[in-house]
Amino acid sequence: MSMTFDIQPASNPTPEKDRIAKLVDPGFGRVFTDHMAIVRYNQAKGGWYEARIEARANFQLDPAGAVLHYAQEIFEGLKAYKRDDGGVNLFRPDANARRFKDSADRMAMAQLPEDVFIEAVEQVVRIDRAWMPGGEGSLYLRPFMIASETFLGVKPSSEYIFAVIASPVGSYFKGGPAPVSIWVSENYTRAAIGGTGAVKCGGNYAASLRAQAEAIQHGCDQVVFLDAVERRYIEELGGMNVFFVFDDGSLSTPPLGTILPGITRDSIITLARDAGKTVREEPYSLDQWRNDAASGRLKEAFACGTAAVISPIGKVRSVSGDFDISGGAAGPVAMGLRKQLVDIQYGRTNDPHNWIRKVF
Repeated sequence: MSMTFDIQPASNPTPEKDRIAKLVDPGFGRVFTDHMAIVRYNQAKGGWYEARIEARANFQLDPAGAVLHYAQEIFEGLKAYKRDDGGVNLFRPDANARRFKDSADRMAMAQLPEDVFIEAVEQVVRIDRAWMPGGEGSLYLRPFMIASETFLGVKPSSEYIFAVIASPVGSYFKGGPAPVSIWVSENYTRAAIGGTGAVKCGGNYAASLRAQAEAIQHGCDQVVFLDAVERRYIEELGGMNVFFVFDDGSLSTPPLGTILPGITRDSIITLARDAGKTVREEPYSLDQWRNDAASGRLKEAFACGTAAVISPIGKVRSVSGDFDISGGAAGPVAMGLRKQLVDIQYGRTNDPHNWIRKVF
C-alpha cells in the first residue's frame, strides 16, 4: 500500500535565528522541529486515510479517548544522520517499520504498512532538514501510534492516529562515552514470557520508571532487570540491550523473547560476527556476571540502543554487593564496535549490509 502525503508547510516556522540558537546545545528530546506527519485510521472508513505533513500542533483528543484509559500505544525511535557531503542518511528504517508492525499486532492495533511508515519518516526529514545538527548530532525521529476512538469499553480501538515528530539531538556523551553505573533491580521485573516485553509500548517504560528511580537513589545511571521467573538471569536495562565480552574474544547477549529486539543489538551481533567473533544469545546470570568480573574472564560489558549507540558499563551495584568491570574503564571491543557503527550511520565507511537509506 502506498499513500501520497499532502504537504502543508507551517505558516509560522521557527525563525532562523531562533532555530540556530536552539541547535547549539539541543540536549535530548527537548527541542522539536516545525512539522509532523499524521496518518489516520478508521475501521468504518476502510482503514488508513488522510496522510499529511503539517505544522507540529497539539492533538484534539476526547477525554474518553481509548489511549488514555487502556494504553493502546506504541512507538519507535530512529535517527537521521548528516553526511559530510551534506546529504542525510537513515539507518535501517525498514527494521523499525517491521518492529512497529509487530508491536501493533501484539497490542491489537491496526498495522501500518511498512512503506507508509518509511515515507512518513522521510517526509519529515525532508521538510525539516534545516533542523539537522552538525558534528555528532542527529535528528531523532519518533514515530508513534495511539488509539483515538471515544469509548470506555475494554476492546481494541477502531480508530488510530499515527504520527512522526522530530527532535534535533546533540552527542549523547559530551567528551566521549563514559562508563555508566548499573543498579540491579531485584524487586521489580520488566517483562514475563507471553507479556509485552518484546513490544515497544509506553507501558513497558512506565513499569520501569520506579526501578530507574531506585537506581538513581543508589547513585547509579541505569537499572538492569532480572528475569521474572527465577530472578537470576540478566534481561535488559530500562531502555537498552546489554552485551558481555569475554577473555576469549567472544560476546554474549540475553536471548530474545521477553526483551526488546533492538536494532542496534542486531547490528552489533552482525558486525561482531563479520569480524569473526563468536556471539552467543543465551541466558547469563547475575552470579555469573559477578564471578566472571572477579576472575577476569569477563573483560567488558556494555549497553546499546538508538540514543547512546553503545554505553560501556563500568560498575554494577546491587543489594548483594557491588563489583567493577575492567577497573571501570571503557573497553576496546565496545569502543571499536561503536566507532564502526557510527561510521556506517554517518556514511564515513562502506555499508556491507545495505543498512543505509539515503533521504537525499
